[in-house]
Amino acid sequence: MTLNVDEEVERLKEEIKRLAQPRPDGSYVVKFGVLFSDDRCANIFEALVGTLRAAKKRKVVTYDGELLLQGVHDNVEIVLLKPPTQATQAEGVGA
Repeated sequence: MTLNVDEEVERLKEEIKRLAQPRPDGSYVVKFGVLFSDDRCANIFEALVGTLRAAKKRKVVTYDGELLLQGVHDNVEIVLLKPPTQATQAEGVGA
């Protein structure tokens, strides 16, 4: 089964919510090592790092660095950002 990038990013959001700790601001945080070593994620994502990069480019997640490597970056926090509110989106439209 091949997913397009948008579908993979949506699945990534679901998996981060499943594995992560929610924050008071509505975002979620999970360490890269937890995400990378999760069996379910391994079965879903052919290229987890590529999906993370696509999600970062779309401002869905944020994390330090560009390229994450297993082992070296296991403790890097992946933050699933809180979706923008409609008011925030409306402000961006007029800008």
